Amino acid sequence: MSESLTVSGETKSEKYQSLLPQIGSLVEGEKDFIANVSNIIAALKYGMNFFWVGIYFVKENELVLGPFQGPIACTRIAFGKGVCGTAWKEKKIIVVEDVEKFPGHIACSSDSKSEIVIPCFKNGEVFAVLDVDSDKLSVFDELDKKYLEMVSEIINGLNESK
Repeated sequence: MSESLTVSGETKSEKYQSLLPQIGSLVEGEKDFIANVSNIIAALKYGMNFFWVGIYFVKENELVLGPFQGPIACTRIAFGKGVCGTAWKEKKIIVVEDVEKFPGHIACSSDSKSEIVIPCFKNGEVFAVLDVDSDKLSVFDELDKKYLEMVSEIINGLNESK
């Protein structure tokens, strides 16, 4: 397991390409799922300088807050509610350029301006959603979708082995 993180590159793509192998090293050899997810969340927050990064786990018919980095967050989100609940319901990545314009957005922090949510799957069902927020408008794009989906696949693999 790596104990440090160094992200290099000028572009967003270069930063993700630098970060992803390090995320792999962070979880290598560690069997505890929550410890691994916690380090992944921290690596994303600090490696990419995101405003907020966290994961919500499906428990019964709601999402329950898991490890996160950033301001205090909503603890529970209902199925189909807000960006996270909608990504869970639709089983797809959702990118929101301006959270104020998303119907039914749940404002856990008034400083959050844009958001991307990536579902994590086990046996074809969503077991969690990776949630990333920015305090700037229109931050997330196809590059974020591509690389954060790769991160969700790492999380999926960790969940398969627990």
